[in-house]
Amino acid sequence: MTSAELDMIAPLDAPLPPVQAGEVLTPSQWITFLAIADTVVPAIARPSTQSIDDLVVQLPEYDDAVQKIQQAIPADAASDALHEYMRAKASSTPGFKDLMHRTFRDYMRDDALRAIRVVLSALDTRAGCYLLTGYSTSFCLQPVNIRQQILLGWSRSYFPQLRQLVKSLAAVTIATWVKQSSAINPVLGFPRAPVHGKPGKGFDYSFLEIPPGEDQEVVETDVVIVGSGCGGGVCAKNLAEAGHRVLVTDRAYHFPAKHLPMSSTDAGIHLFHNGGVDTSDDNSVAFVAGQAWGGGGTINWSASLQTQGFVRQEWADEGLSFFTSSEYQDCLDRVCQRMGVSTKYIEHNENNRVILEGGRKLGFSVKEVPQNTGGNKHYCGYCTHGCGAAEKQGPVVSWLPDAANAGAQFMEGFEAEKIVFDFASGRRITTGVEGTWTSRDEMGGVSGPNKTKRKVMIKAKRVIVSCGTLHSPLLLLRSDLTNPQIGRNLHCHPVTGVTGVFPQEIRPWEGGILTAICDEFSNQDTHGHGAKVNALAMLPSWVLPFMPWTDGLDSKVLASKLRRMCAHGAVVRDRDTGQVYPDPVDGRCRIKYSPSAFDKGHALKCLLGVCKMMYVMGAEEIRLSQSGAPIFIRDRDAKESVGINDASFQGWLARLEKRGLPYPETSWGSAHQMGTCRMATSETKGVVDPRGEVWGAEGLYVADASVFPSASGVNPMVTNMAISDMISRGVARWLKETTR
Repeated sequence: MTSAELDMIAPLDAPLPPVQAGEVLTPSQWITFLAIADTVVPAIARPSTQSIDDLVVQLPEYDDAVQKIQQAIPADAASDALHEYMRAKASSTPGFKDLMHRTFRDYMRDDALRAIRVVLSALDTRAGCYLLTGYSTSFCLQPVNIRQQILLGWSRSYFPQLRQLVKSLAAVTIATWVKQSSAINPVLGFPRAPVHGKPGKGFDYSFLEIPPGEDQEVVETDVVIVGSGCGGGVCAKNLAEAGHRVLVTDRAYHFPAKHLPMSSTDAGIHLFHNGGVDTSDDNSVAFVAGQAWGGGGTINWSASLQTQGFVRQEWADEGLSFFTSSEYQDCLDRVCQRMGVSTKYIEHNENNRVILEGGRKLGFSVKEVPQNTGGNKHYCGYCTHGCGAAEKQGPVVSWLPDAANAGAQFMEGFEAEKIVFDFASGRRITTGVEGTWTSRDEMGGVSGPNKTKRKVMIKAKRVIVSCGTLHSPLLLLRSDLTNPQIGRNLHCHPVTGVTGVFPQEIRPWEGGILTAICDEFSNQDTHGHGAKVNALAMLPSWVLPFMPWTDGLDSKVLASKLRRMCAHGAVVRDRDTGQVYPDPVDGRCRIKYSPSAFDKGHALKCLLGVCKMMYVMGAEEIRLSQSGAPIFIRDRDAKESVGINDASFQGWLARLEKRGLPYPETSWGSAHQMGTCRMATSETKGVVDPRGEVWGAEGLYVADASVFPSASGVNPMVTNMAISDMISRGVARWLKETTR
């Protein structure tokens, strides 16, 4: 089936809510920003072109680039696909400026936006331009070739702020252009809909509707669960099936399977925290977290690994003996059984096969990753934008329908603002949750006007907070809880990647995203700290922004090779921690985290192993996600028999090892956040007790990955669910005893 035919059966659109009114940049600042964007993603032209708005490339280099891209284009692409791709630039792409406006206005921190405004204004003055570029001419009036020299100069600057600036501007420009461009997908042969599988039908949800009114609406229940993700879903099922009244709330809205997988643009805004990505305060790490109905279970990659034995022992050694008990193993097995977790139906794509076979050839420890696909093969690489087949057994497909069938109720569009308490005899007793409910629009969507807003008080005997590691501590802090441990102890499995270009066509977006791991480098300090090798999601908007920008032409040539790429990450079990806290201006989530030298050392050793796996599997080019890092180009005359002993390859590895993982050049990401409401045996060590109840707040529980005592070292879904299984069963027992 061709890309055009697949586009005809693509999922339904999920229109975006309107951008808030008001400009975030002045007209002159927009002109300068778009000039930068058109330098990162430029229109490419031959020397005969006179326009200063084109990147003019000398004929030999231009012809070589055209030949390479032409070789990459699929045979069924339109005849003008190459021309459209070469001529495409950021500012002329429909929707590019609008999406950048939304990003600046809704998702960028106030301090970061102020810094960008200062730079953009300076680049429009003679003095500022001379200071930043060495030219007195405004940046936007320079030819693209000069602008490119300026940006490349910043990337090599002595000042880390300039190096970080060009890296960040390039990443956000490429991400936005890839999401909006109609020129890139035909060159890649990337279809809107998955090639394999077929659309499925999910559960028909019914949500509480609050009538219009001025006064606060009061809803009563036995247990309110704030958050519908992996922890909240398990709690809802257990408590509802135990016969208790359960209400699950979420700030997000439900999108049925017919809307999934969403496009990159729609998914970022409808399904993810902060429009798709958030960054640490120093911009060293990009954080990805679910903010959908079903939480992270809606957008994760199906990996279903149980808590490792040494981690369980580590937690037990802190006084949490439950984790080495048979009861905990029962919890793990119970949640895996419900989701049909198995390796039986896996069909590996090439991205994962490189790990399995490359690791085998090197004697590394590799294994298959169990999938929560309910006994289905599920050969789909798009599930990070939602599962259109309704086969991935996340909360939306499994736990929440079970809860509904047992009588649970649901409320979407509810922004929990604070937990409510009564005080008696020196005790803080939880009585409910206050927040604001926002209805859907008059057409039943989320993008139109005429929505109803109501203040709502949900009275409950027990409150379970399952907002996720980034948001659960913020809700506790908004509720006037003062334990200094709240928000601290953030672990995030920081990951940095390696990309390999292979001679054969791979189409890496096809097939299960993460079906194999290499754990050869996972215990480098003999205390369980190290890094595992995971395959990465290979949708264009996930891969291309994290590849170092070297210049406008090289980036377009490199992007065109995505059909022949694999990308793997060194996923670190981090020893050292960070913190989540509210922004002092608007209360949004702020993240204080930088990978430590200790954890970087483990990542580097793992990355060198990844490079070796790619080499033995035949990669022609290998690149780290690091600006300025040397690129390995395979010598076609190298003897295959020497393998990784090839002198040029060994010399390249030595240069990488010497260079290390410097800041800010190295790109880091995180999709696993844990620990900000950690479980501990005392209030001085953590936020919740061994039963999941918040210290000093009777009747308030946290059930999500934020309660992990330390990093799990594996994808946190199953561990999260197992702990939530224990917590919710304990709550159910308490409710049963108090109603006798």
